[in-house]
Amino acid sequence: MTEGHDVQALSDVDIHVYEAVAAQTVESGSALIEGLVRASGLTEEEVRESLTTLIEYGYVVPHGEGYGLGPHTFEVEY
Repeated sequence: MTEGHDVQALSDVDIHVYEAVAAQTVESGSALIEGLVRASGLTEEEVRESLTTLIEYGYVVPHGEGYGLGPHTFEVEY
């Protein structure tokens, strides 16, 4: 994880994927890659690249077979 969480360092795609993770986590406790692709309208490759960035920054964490939210300092409306 990189030092400091700078939400401004995230791309629009990263924020879009983060919002999809947040929505699915609230609904089911975990976000699966297939659901993130459907919810975001992005390709699986784009979602996976974004997840790599989000995990690096600590915003998203692996959770079982899916993904969950890591510690964060901002709110997301969805």
